[in-house]
Amino acid sequence: MAGQAAISGAPLGQAEQGLPSDRVADLVEYIVCGLVTDEDRVSLDVTDGEGSALIEISCAEDDAGRVIGKRGRTIKAIRTLARALGSRVGTAVEVEVLG
Repeated sequence: MAGQAAISGAPLGQAEQGLPSDRVADLVEYIVCGLVTDEDRVSLDVTDGEGSALIEISCAEDDAGRVIGKRGRTIKAIRTLARALGSRVGTAVEVEVLG
């Protein structure tokens, strides 16, 4: 793979079978599960539109602060990564935390 990141076991350059938003949701879930203390309570609700996707993150109340971060820096970084991958796979992405 030499320098390329992989999501769901496939290199970024390789086509996936599912929706483009599935790749972005996998990335967001991977990041969020690394931040929280209770991974079992993390769930993502993905709503696909025409060329866009809304990813809503649900987690334990105690973990919502970890996902949002000080002054919102963590969620801003997650949104930036999600939008970057979204543009690469051809979909506009919004990420929200429900807590």
